[in-house]
Amino acid sequence: QVQLVESGGGLVQAGGSLRLSCAASGRTFSWYAMGWFRQAPESEREFVATISWSGGRTYYADSVKGRFSISRDNAKNTVYLQMDSLKPEDTAVYYCAARRDARLFVDVEKYDYWGQGTQVTVSS
Repeated sequence: QVQLVESGGGLVQAGGSLRLSCAASGRTFSWYAMGWFRQAPESEREFVATISWSGGRTYYADSVKGRFSISRDNAKNTVYLQMDSLKPEDTAVYYCAARRDARLFVDVEKYDYWGQGTQVTVSS
């Protein structure tokens, strides 16, 4: 069982930056691939980024590539999402997710554990 708690969301102007954190419970955090997803009002939850258990592999949605960076600190049981050059269309609730697997996944249904989400609002 893994419990995930996101933090770091807020209101920022277009072009600004935010850093999201996701703290995980449990001693086996390093066994899990981690992902960030987002959901805007009246939209489906969509993939943002994912990182392998070791942090050696990452993958991004085209919409955030070059602007967002995912990383993890297994000693702190935490995964991060650095978001730069934010746009109004990045406004959404951001969720972190976990799956005990060595592979990377972009599909919502592949992840077993989810946080409660943190709101990110980008004003124009």
